Amino acid sequence: MITVSKVSKYYGGKETVTALDGIDLSIEEGELFGLIGPDGAGKTTLFRILTTLMVPDKGYATVMGYDVVKDYNQIRQHVGYMPGRFSLYQDLSVIENLEFYATLFNTTIEKNYHLIKPIYEQIEPFKDRRAGALSGGMKQKLALSCALIHKPKVLFLDEPTTGVDVVSRKEFWQMLSGLKDEGITILVSTPYMDEASMCDRIALINEGKILQVAPPHSIAASYQLNLWEVRAEKIYTALQLLEGYDGVKGVYPFGDCLHVELEATKKDGSYLEMWLQRSGLADARVKAIGAGIEDVFLIQLHSTQKIQSV
Repeated sequence: MITVSKVSKYYGGKETVTALDGIDLSIEEGELFGLIGPDGAGKTTLFRILTTLMVPDKGYATVMGYDVVKDYNQIRQHVGYMPGRFSLYQDLSVIENLEFYATLFNTTIEKNYHLIKPIYEQIEPFKDRRAGALSGGMKQKLALSCALIHKPKVLFLDEPTTGVDVVSRKEFWQMLSGLKDEGITILVSTPYMDEASMCDRIALINEGKILQVAPPHSIAASYQLNLWEVRAEKIYTALQLLEGYDGVKGVYPFGDCLHVELEATKKDGSYLEMWLQRSGLADARVKAIGAGIEDVFLIQLHSTQKIQSV
């Protein structure tokens, strides 16, 4: 459904910035595919290229077999795009926005209402309210309804849950599962690693490069790491100590604790715990943990940075 081959994109100015660096990607029909990475990783640039809003500097890409440069008119008729920033008409009401987008695609709300019904029913009580006066979660639901009103074959969602409360995030992903059942191919980007597990496959991206593509469970399972969780009241002191500990391959903050990767040949976590306590952190506690997707991402990122520095 989507093919990306050796795509690169550069931004000019005094210094050239590489937004995408030889990206290769293939997304199957009917997939819920996640593009996972931090801000500035290149997610939005790739979305703009695939939705024909931007032209790649190198390489090529196709959507439904259509070339994103030559066949942009055909692509625009069959895709829905929800950008990261709310871009609907804020002075129009909820229903006026929806009617406007339906008209753009020569359709009606009634024709595809079954597709947006589970989403639109939640904002219908506010149908006469101006879009600019909606809450963050309601804005996202309206934007998704407008992107779906013409029943697209491919749906692009650029960080749809950024800035949205936890409950709305959960509801949003439940809605995406329902859309997938309708046969719509969905490409969604997010900086939240916990949302990756809800996708069929994900691509980890950073600084314009794809680090890995695989089903979420495979990414975590493929890394047999000697990984430990460290907790202490003086967490920054613990971080400084661990960075100088012999055998530590990587250490990074993880919420209110630290995750530490040790060389397999080095002492285990009980020895590390005693060492931290002897170093002045009497309350330090260390336990073995399994690697998650975020751990894999950070470890790959750490490894890449070390290679570049060499």
